[in-house]
This record gives sequence, C-alpha cells and structure tokens, in this order.
Amino acid sequence: MTQPRIKDAPEPLYWSLLADEGGALPIAATAKGLAYVGSPHQPLADLEAWASRCFPGSPLERNEDVLAPYIIDLAAYLQGGQNSFTPPCDVKGTPFQLAVWQALRAIPYGQTRSYADIAASIGKPAAVRAVGTAIGANPVLIAIPCHRVIGKDGTLTGYRDGLEMKKRLLELEQNGCSPK
Repeated sequence: MTQPRIKDAPEPLYWSLLADEGGALPIAATAKGLAYVGSPHQPLADLEAWASRCFPGSPLERNEDVLAPYIIDLAAYLQGGQNSFTPPCDVKGTPFQLAVWQALRAIPYGQTRSYADIAASIGKPAAVRAVGTAIGANPVLIAIPCHRVIGKDGTLTGYRDGLEMKKRLLELEQNGCSPK
C-alpha cells in the first residue's frame, strides 16, 4: 500500500531488479521515465548512492508494477527480440552529458560509432575525452546504448558493466534479431 504524499515532498524513485543470465540488474524509474539501469550483481548500496546524488530526497520504493514496462522492454532486448526502447527516460546530467546521451540514442541498432564520431555529432570535435567521460556517466545502460561506442580503431573500450557484457550486447545486435 502506498503512503499518502506530503505536499511538496520529493517524488519517489521506484526500483526493481531485472533478471538476466548475467545476474540481476537494478533498475529505477521516476513517474516521468526510466532513470537508471545498473550492472548485474551490483550492490543495492550503489543504487542508493546514485539516487541520493541524482534525486536527492526522493525515497526509494520497490515497485514491480511501475517498473514492469521497462523490465519487459529490457528483457525483450536482452533476449534478442527487440531492437528499440519505447518507454521514456528521465535522466539527470549536465547539458553536455545530455547531448552525448542523446547522440548515443541516435546510433542505429547493430551499428557502432567511435568517441570521435560522437564528439563530432554534437558539434564538439575536440571534446573526445569529455565525450568518454560523459559516456561513462550514462545512468541508463542498454536503453541509452553506450555499448555501441568503440575505439576509433575498432577495438572494444571501457564499459561500466565490463567488456564481456559490451561484447555480448554488440554480438546480440549483430546476430540476435533484425531491425524492425
């Protein structure tokens, strides 16, 4: 049962776990959209620390019903049955980070881009390192597809969830399902 909200109290941040072959991924959403997708086997303390930084004062509330549309979309993607995400995202970041994350969402399914490509696409071709930092701060793994960014020479580069997961996601997109 949900408790009544006090006027002007921060909106809750809803969370749940998405079961995957690599482990359970913590996910969180606001009433506006998906706000966080973590890494498998991540301690709940990491979600709590992120929430206190990005949504200060918002209580964390486990709610399977609110997270159901996000879990369905992400699970379908991870099983190779879906290549896009329809639910909205509610991410917090600097204007630069938001621009980078928007550029990531524009990378077509099954394709990759380099950090330099992303920097150029946001009109900041000299900001390659800053682009890498912004990508590393992406709070919504998979739905904001930072796994599609590789080194300029085609090598796999860092990924918050590890290079094995990045490789798995890229292979899934290459072999899993054809674009809709």
